[in-house]
Amino acid sequence: MTNDDLILQTVTPVTHDLGGFKVHRTLPNKERTMVGPFLFFDQMGPSQLAIGNGVDVRPHPHINLATVTYLYAGGLDHRDSLGTMATIAPGAVNLMTAGHGIVHSERSPLSERAQGPELSGIQTWIALPEKDEEMDPAFEHVEKAALPTVETTNARARVIMGDLWGVSAPTTTYASTIYADIVLDAGGHVPIDPGADERAVYVSMGEATLDGMTLEPMVLYVLKPGISTSLRSATGGRVMLCGGEAFATPRHVWWNFVSSSRERINEARRAWKAGAFPKVPGDDKEWIPIPEAPLTVSYP
Repeated sequence: MTNDDLILQTVTPVTHDLGGFKVHRTLPNKERTMVGPFLFFDQMGPSQLAIGNGVDVRPHPHINLATVTYLYAGGLDHRDSLGTMATIAPGAVNLMTAGHGIVHSERSPLSERAQGPELSGIQTWIALPEKDEEMDPAFEHVEKAALPTVETTNARARVIMGDLWGVSAPTTTYASTIYADIVLDAGGHVPIDPGADERAVYVSMGEATLDGMTLEPMVLYVLKPGISTSLRSATGGRVMLCGGEAFATPRHVWWNFVSSSRERINEARRAWKAGAFPKVPGDDKEWIPIPEAPLTVSYP
């Protein structure tokens, strides 16, 4: 099978230096907005922050989406306007459903700042089906031990969301979704089945090949639909698999807002600027101001 038989599209990252750590973003992109319900894909780090410092993402709003946070190393304190306070550790998952509107912050735990916090992981946004866009906001934390793991030859895959390799993750899904963390030891291999409408693989660390094709690190490879293939690694690597059902209607993305409606994004922008979103208990002294930019900038 040739590269053209395997790959529908290749999405290279845009890297942002956030002062102490880097974020590599492949979605959204002008060439492609979504893979299944996934419309935002960030790799955070890997980084070692200076002693006494930490990640401090001030309170900010979301609408009409769900955020999925998954760490390889380090920790983050999540607080939101529902009153949630949850510390995420490596291998666990935080699913925050914005629905009609939520505000949250993410900060390095105080316990980790004294030695200089690590930060390494993947943060994604998932579009909600139109019928769920204005649902009540919600938060869900799923511990590492609750996520099923499948082992093959010299490889382990943790299913974060959806049904893969005969097991099901307990994490809530709204549209059909697949999401997995695949660790390949030297000589390891894992099959990639054709079940989902849209699928992509992303090498976050180390090296891997797809049916003999070398995969570049931090590049999102969108697979052609309906093909079966296999991930392999000669020396070891870590790969994320994501995707799910294709959305029939596009999503507009502006700042932290996602919606099937441009006007809904404009409403949210006006509400945040006017201070009409709820506050985050325990973290209500500061916030990220609205960008001074055109009302809607969307990816077709």
